[in-house]
Amino acid sequence: MISIPANGDVDGAANPARVVIVIYPGVTLLDAAGPAQVFSSANNKDGKPHRRRYELMLASPDGGPVATDTGIELSTVTLSEASDEPIDTLIIAGGDGVFDQVGQNDVTDWIAVKYDECRRVASTCMGAFLTAEAGLLEDRAVTTHWRHVDELQRRFPGTRVNCDPLFLREGKMWSSAGVTAGIDLALAMVADDHGHDAAMEVAQSLVVFLKRPGGQSQFSSVLNAQKGDADGTFSDLHAWIAGNLEQDLNVEQLAERAGMSPRSFARRYKQRTGVTPARAVERLRVDAAKRLLQQGNRSLAAIAVKAGLADEQRLRRAFLRQAGVSPYEYRLKFGPCSSA
Repeated sequence: MISIPANGDVDGAANPARVVIVIYPGVTLLDAAGPAQVFSSANNKDGKPHRRRYELMLASPDGGPVATDTGIELSTVTLSEASDEPIDTLIIAGGDGVFDQVGQNDVTDWIAVKYDECRRVASTCMGAFLTAEAGLLEDRAVTTHWRHVDELQRRFPGTRVNCDPLFLREGKMWSSAGVTAGIDLALAMVADDHGHDAAMEVAQSLVVFLKRPGGQSQFSSVLNAQKGDADGTFSDLHAWIAGNLEQDLNVEQLAERAGMSPRSFARRYKQRTGVTPARAVERLRVDAAKRLLQQGNRSLAAIAVKAGLADEQRLRRAFLRQAGVSPYEYRLKFGPCSSA
């Protein structure tokens, strides 16, 4: 059984923000542990205890040890005990066990009351079913794991369910997609509280490849393509394309790489993935450009060349087709100096 103790007040900082994560039997371990690790790491600097920005607590309807989906147990306090002191951030974790909790009025009523008292409330993954049952999502945008989007919309038709983003924020209500997206949500909260640099330091300490913005899709273009390619016919090709974006990736070259004639390749590729090879290559190039825009201040012309889009005009046209915004607008929202 794993217990999360309160972090020591190392340098005398007062009034850390209390973060309560609500779990239950069958909760997805990473839905709770991922955000918990982010907030805990925000209390460290260079891997050492630094400043007590957050105080963490796991709570459950009955308290005591709670078995997660992995069989690992987490130590919790009761919801009542979690209410002994004001809660700054309340997070409702997701997992298959959520459906056993949806009909429990004592749980959903508690969440509804705490929503009015907390600075912010969030759900990770399927935790959105509990916040919706608590009446917090009526006419609000929310996201959840892509597998459960349709079910959430069916059960709560007044909710505006968005299947694409990693996480969403509408006022004091936050929500994230599945599993690791809870880490992205928590990093965004740290950035909101303590700035971009603090969040990036946490991301680096956790060896998270990138602090992904909420507007980023649950699927990268590579994953989307591989999802459509059910038998993995083009998996190696997709990996090769992603590593060679600066080349002239025309149909002839891709077909040769796949060991097919250009005509057979183009036909079979679209049958398998639902898009043309040219559209797939453009998506991968825009994904690469997004990462470069998020990471630094290279010129748009340099980013266009690096992503294989030749020049700034082609970069802009591809961005508008794939992302619905210009590269400049994307950088303003998700770049290093943004608050996203």
